[in-house]
Amino acid sequence: MKKNSGEARSRFARLFTLVFTIFILSLIFAKSALASNNFSTFYNITYQVSENGTTNVGIDVELKNKTSEFYANSYSIQTGFEEIKNIKGSDLIGELKPKLSKNNKGTLLSFSFNQKVVGINNSQKFKINFETSEIAKNFGDIWEINIPGISDQQDYETFSSTVAVPQTFGSPSIIKPLVKNVKTSANSLSFSKNDLGSGGISIAYGQTQNYSFELTYHLQNKNLYPIVTEIAIPSDNNYQTVFIDDINPRPIDVYVDGDGNWLAKYRLLPSKDLDVLVKGVARVSYKPRKEPLTQVQKQTFLKSQEYWNTNDAEIKKLASELKTPEKIYNWVVENLKYDEGRVKDVQVRAGAAGVLKNKNSAVCLEFTDLFIALVRAAGIPARSVEGYANTTNSAKRPLSLYKDVLHSWPQYYDFEKEAWIMVDPTWQNTTGGIDYFNVFDFDHFAFVVKGVDSQYPIPAGGYKIPGKKSAQDVKVSVSKVFVKKMPVLSASTNFSKTYFGGLSINGEIILTNNSGVLAPDQNVKVTSEKLNPFSQNLYFEKIPPYGRKVIPVKFNPRPFLTNETDTIRIAIGKDILEKGVVILPFYKHIYFIAALVGGLIIVTTTAAISIIVFKRRGLSIHR
Repeated sequence: MKKNSGEARSRFARLFTLVFTIFILSLIFAKSALASNNFSTFYNITYQVSENGTTNVGIDVELKNKTSEFYANSYSIQTGFEEIKNIKGSDLIGELKPKLSKNNKGTLLSFSFNQKVVGINNSQKFKINFETSEIAKNFGDIWEINIPGISDQQDYETFSSTVAVPQTFGSPSIIKPLVKNVKTSANSLSFSKNDLGSGGISIAYGQTQNYSFELTYHLQNKNLYPIVTEIAIPSDNNYQTVFIDDINPRPIDVYVDGDGNWLAKYRLLPSKDLDVLVKGVARVSYKPRKEPLTQVQKQTFLKSQEYWNTNDAEIKKLASELKTPEKIYNWVVENLKYDEGRVKDVQVRAGAAGVLKNKNSAVCLEFTDLFIALVRAAGIPARSVEGYANTTNSAKRPLSLYKDVLHSWPQYYDFEKEAWIMVDPTWQNTTGGIDYFNVFDFDHFAFVVKGVDSQYPIPAGGYKIPGKKSAQDVKVSVSKVFVKKMPVLSASTNFSKTYFGGLSINGEIILTNNSGVLAPDQNVKVTSEKLNPFSQNLYFEKIPPYGRKVIPVKFNPRPFLTNETDTIRIAIGKDILEKGVVILPFYKHIYFIAALVGGLIIVTTTAAISIIVFKRRGLSIHR
């Protein structure tokens, strides 16, 4: 009887096939109740990245029997990769011969073991190696590497991953999420199962990313009179630097609004259309620069706006409970559901209050609006950013703004860091937990920032003429070229040739930026030998590309009888501009002469009239 019972157990063991499924690209390890109950699993995965980005994936696995009744007869690995090659496998006996089959999740590798390891505490050990180009991606000056996470950590006794890269990659600039005690050795990083979490690890190598862009704006004037309109061109902010290579046609002026956007002005004749083409390059960093906030700005960026309903009762209640940007961010990520179906439709913006009523249908606009409203309601300045986001996986990192498919994300102000901090709750939601709060990335290129107004300005891609078809208006690509340029300023003056004693001497200095580079804040020194004040330091703020600033200049009045010449000298950096002026006695002023002549005429006329009246009265008396 004992022998028969043992044979039955042996037959059952021989018939049992253990299947472990690993989704590498989707960052999910599927749970196997049978495996966790009957086997202890130990994983060590290495990702050896080559210079060209091809990654050799080595998976070392140990399956340790918890009982004497089961053993692993075969094994399957479901990869999320469409293309894998050079597949090799082996156990302690010899070579394994995986069979490949494609499915909607990628490539499935299946194989049988050469030896059945039976008995409690005995182990089945094996290795699988293959190559893929889908783990490491090069974008311009940045290498991005994504390694998988673990959905059910309790199923694994140990789980470690090691990423090794070429020395030319340098040190990693970004590791998501923040790993406090990541193990480093030479050019490799090692992570435990706790580090990996369910979302996995995203690593970036490089310091900045360069983008080249070509943007088309369609303007229209339906009126019977001329109008002045404007477009928002990509601008500098505390994460990026922008150089404009060309604007065709040139604007009449470019100015900086309350959010730091560059707005280019155009004059349109009646019933005319105009297409504007803007070309340039941008350098994007993941580290924000300091940007002090004034008290007036703070109050501006706390106001309730359409779509940012800070006075809504539910929003006020949530904000009072959550309090901090991080807790608000996590709440938005966890409670809204991204609705892919809305991307293809004409979007009706729900706003913060609207999306709270329908949390299961949100796109990036609603994730952004709700975060901003809650943060502002908590007393912290917040704004929205709209622009281009670099993505190779529209399911994991979707875009859903305007027909040119842009992206929207929020920013809040950190008073300790004295900087605006960009975050992306949409992508943290759609990637299943990749951190976009504590660590940002190189993939977000801002076109406009909206804080003063929740609806204006409109970014490139939103300038369409209804009923008129147009080609792609937004063309952005990563680039390795970013030539640093210097601003080119020209100065002119608007002073009269002649001034008069007793009157103030007023004029203007006109500074024009003739380059595609932002001209920094500067002082203009104005000096004169005879005009008081004899020296003036006049401050002018940053001038955007092809913009202009008008600086008023004022000198005190000279004595009434002054008759002299003087030279006003204007120093801008190393450049000197001179303007000669003449100060004449007040009695030579045309107004004085006109007043004098007018006065004489009035006096003469009055005297003549008086004489005539007197004579007439005299004649009347004699009668």
